[in-house]
Amino acid sequence: MAYPDRMAIESEWTSEMVLALPEDGIRRELLDGELVVMTAPSLLHQNVVDELHDRLKTYVRAHEIGSAHLSPADIEFSPRRLVQPDVFVAPLVDGRKARSWNEIHALLLAVEVTSPSTARYDRITKRHIYLSEPVDEYWIIDLDARLVERWRHGDERPEVLDASITWQPAASIPALTIDLETMFDAALS
Repeated sequence: MAYPDRMAIESEWTSEMVLALPEDGIRRELLDGELVVMTAPSLLHQNVVDELHDRLKTYVRAHEIGSAHLSPADIEFSPRRLVQPDVFVAPLVDGRKARSWNEIHALLLAVEVTSPSTARYDRITKRHIYLSEPVDEYWIIDLDARLVERWRHGDERPEVLDASITWQPAASIPALTIDLETMFDAALS
């Protein structure tokens, strides 16, 4: 029997209910009260996640602006919103890196890598959540098209990038430019 990457479970859930579930290795997200259970991502998905994380981690460390992470994670925006971005950058908390997930209430960057079964959540549900929360930028990586859709607060349409993406979380530091073709090629080789 084939299982989708994510499966919605009917009922109104809270983050407290989700966090009370046993630590069984199953990734769960709470999207406006809807519990979404995720199976393991594909290897290609993880390769792209790893490549992006490596680039972000080096940049974030060099400029001491926060910390770069990959899921699993429990980022709780509200009692009805508990997300696990594939890759994300959390800002410093009182001048230091966060020591627990519950210290992270904002993100400098959230990134989701789509698959056919997650595209609706990533492009609609999660985009709405990230852009209504303190998340500076939201990137959707489309593996099939080998491109990135960049969303910022107030955008009505994404900026669609297929050559490179430049990220500058603060005007006081130089921008990071990621060559997308190189990143995708590294993930596929």
